[in-house]
Amino acid sequence: MGMARAILLRAAASLMVIFGTMALVFVIVYMLPGDPVYQIVDPESVTPDVIENLRRQLGTDKPLAVQFANYMSKLMQGDFGRSILNGDPVLPKIIEHFPATLSLTVCSALFAALIGIWLGVLSAIHRNGLIDIAARTLGLFGISMPTFWTGILLILLFSIRLGWFPAMGSDGWRTLVLPSLALGIVASGFIIRLVRNSMLEVLGEPFILTLRAKGLAERMVMYRHALRNALLPALTMIGVLIGDLMAGSVVIETVFSRQGIGRIVADALTAKDMPVIQGVILFTAVMYVLVNLLVDLSYAIVDPRVRRLKSGGGRL
Repeated sequence: MGMARAILLRAAASLMVIFGTMALVFVIVYMLPGDPVYQIVDPESVTPDVIENLRRQLGTDKPLAVQFANYMSKLMQGDFGRSILNGDPVLPKIIEHFPATLSLTVCSALFAALIGIWLGVLSAIHRNGLIDIAARTLGLFGISMPTFWTGILLILLFSIRLGWFPAMGSDGWRTLVLPSLALGIVASGFIIRLVRNSMLEVLGEPFILTLRAKGLAERMVMYRHALRNALLPALTMIGVLIGDLMAGSVVIETVFSRQGIGRIVADALTAKDMPVIQGVILFTAVMYVLVNLLVDLSYAIVDPRVRRLKSGGGRL
């Protein structure tokens, strides 16, 4: 019962986050310079009456509060609106292009998690050694390099010079390797540092000294007990990074000419296509909230103490 209540509270908080995100985005897009009508017609080639009629049809002639209320009302009915530029429904367009962005995000997150956790653990085990220095240097490199610059370097090396992978497109697994590496390298830098620090902190705990004093094998101490406790902060970081990876897809999909929702929102921002911008951000926010909810639930699998706490069975 306690676990179910915790999930319901987390779900309610997630809905509030989504609503707040939509309100904030709506206000920001509303304040962007330019008139969406001017993306449809040339103001010098039509009469002012035509422009006013278009504003009335789009609903942009109404106050901000009325526009937002109308948008939320349609949203509750599953209507994400239509593109201002071509009149296409927004939701089918997002669903059509989302698999490309999802595959990029998942592959990038897997690469970042595997490399980050592995190097973070090795760095902690070999503290102040050559492996530790190399891992920390790689982590600093990943954090410091912008994703677009990392993507360009990967294209120059693996596509133009070596010819191993295509530089552009979104067809097949080969086109997924370089953009996933470009995003994953940046994310892995944060995970390396976090896992290293968490492992060092856990290795200094009294229960680790007790396990070693009892003669437990060092590998068992490291990977069954220390790593399991150190993974909780890493899971939180991975959940946050997935949202960052989705946001980073806007840049990477442009660099690698991939047809995903990142490219959609980039084009929509240029044209101030408000329904498309709001639809993509809402869809991304929902995905981000769901991922973080799953991360919260995974705590109970990694650390049974969390499960007992949420079910009301005791304190940590």
